[in-house]
Amino acid sequence: MTTSTRGASAPAVLVLEDGRTFRGRAYGAVGETFGEAVFSTGMTGYQETLTDPSYHRQVVVMTAPHIGNTGVNDEDPESERIWVSGYVVRDPARTPSNWRSRRSLDEELAAQGVVGISGIDTRALTRHLRERGAMRVGIFSGAAIAEEGALLSKVRAAPQMKGADLSGEVATEEAYVVPAIGTKKFTVAAIDLGIKGMTPHRMAERGIEVHVLPATATARDIYAVGPDGVFFSNGPGDPATADHPVALMRAVLERSTPLFGICFGNQILGRALGFGTFKLKYGHRGINQPVQDRTTGKVEVTAHNHGFAVDAPLDAPSDTPYGRAEVSHVCLNDNVVEGLRLLDRPAFSVQYHPEAAAGPHDAAYLFDRFVSLMEGQRA
Repeated sequence: MTTSTRGASAPAVLVLEDGRTFRGRAYGAVGETFGEAVFSTGMTGYQETLTDPSYHRQVVVMTAPHIGNTGVNDEDPESERIWVSGYVVRDPARTPSNWRSRRSLDEELAAQGVVGISGIDTRALTRHLRERGAMRVGIFSGAAIAEEGALLSKVRAAPQMKGADLSGEVATEEAYVVPAIGTKKFTVAAIDLGIKGMTPHRMAERGIEVHVLPATATARDIYAVGPDGVFFSNGPGDPATADHPVALMRAVLERSTPLFGICFGNQILGRALGFGTFKLKYGHRGINQPVQDRTTGKVEVTAHNHGFAVDAPLDAPSDTPYGRAEVSHVCLNDNVVEGLRLLDRPAFSVQYHPEAAAGPHDAAYLFDRFVSLMEGQRA
């Protein structure tokens, strides 16, 4: 990605790898950027989306037409930087209005070198991606604009998401601790594969001291903190490349330590149990996805950000090296596996985001379920 300073008046062009082109105006930094084009259906929470490490190397198309109304504040980021490689909006706010706003979204994108485009028909672009699937894309603005054939060649030369090993690029390099809020009840070792800031906070609210460890952590590193439970986070990339996290999770399963995984962590659990993973046509992204908890029958409105899924049988439990496992949650839109649960060991995972800083909070009970596993193991 190459960028220059902010330039809202500069022309911009978005080029998909199948040759479809959209023309608009620069939004954020001016220059060029590449990534996988995906769409997010959230009407709010754009700041959390931008700073979610799971969006690393993705160009996010917002389906809601008006973006930037509440500006940018210093309280809502999920990490220390914006991770999306590009941003696409239809009608950016001219003037943000919110009592917590410190600057405009356009200014924040430019300050962090994120190339975006505005003023295009995002409805048409979203429909195109729904029909053709997520694909590589480039955004070019200002002096980066050239003949369309040359731009298309650049897009097609960019790396694909399938086969991408990205969690090590977004994870912490040094371990750190998020202290429990109030009385400490448990200690959890959290493997950072692209963890969001709200995740350890949700655990801390429940009296858990969270030791966040790098993606390169070993089993010895995990058990050195004396954990009551182990957590595997969300993260970017293709789970088929995540051999080290899979081996690490198997070491945890061997010791029957209570285990909870979210998003990428769900895919890691799937692989650890012997299931395969596959790339979805266009993925699930946004904050309004219906998921059924099959253990209770309850339907939750949930926050998602994943382009890969676990290939596991929906109709009956499966035998695995760690006992029986079943699909615990399923997406009601397309029957994609949204959760796994071991029946003979204390381990479960979900594909979506129960920490959901921007909402909804229907799935917050999953952190309580993790606490119950640790209480049961201690008893």
